[in-house]
Parts: sequence; C-alpha cells; structure tokens
Amino acid sequence: MDKLQLEGKWNQIKGSVKQKFGDWFDDDDTFLNGKFDDIVGKIQEKTGKTIEEIESTIRDWVDTGDDAEDNAKNNQPQA
Repeated sequence: MDKLQLEGKWNQIKGSVKQKFGDWFDDDDTFLNGKFDDIVGKIQEKTGKTIEEIESTIRDWVDTGDDAEDNAKNNQPQA
C-alpha cells in the first residue's frame, strides 16, 4: 500500500467518524462533510490521485453542471 492509498484509507475513516458525529447530534453539515471525505478517500485509494486533484475535478464537475442547468432554464420555450 503506497502513501496515497494510506491517505485514502485515513480519509475514509475520518469521513465515517464525521458522519457518525453528525448523525448522533443531528448535524447535517457535519454528516455531509463526512460523506464527502469518505467519497474523496475512496477515490484517492482507487486512483492514487491527491486530494487536491480529486477536489479540483469535483469542483469542475459542479461548475459545469451549474452552467448546464442555467443554460437549460434559459433555453426553455415560453408558455
């Protein structure tokens, strides 16, 4: 197991702890942050990419998705 895979495992554990904490105290933000950390950790473990690379890719997907949604709304026919 290389360093990035180990970091990925750690991020998954960290995410699981945050999810449990958020669930116990009914804190949605902490739960969602934990879920995000868990997902990033799994991607990091599988791909060997850094956290920064993964987060950048996810931000690009979100930005592109927002643009696509805005374009679809603006191009709808008027009733």
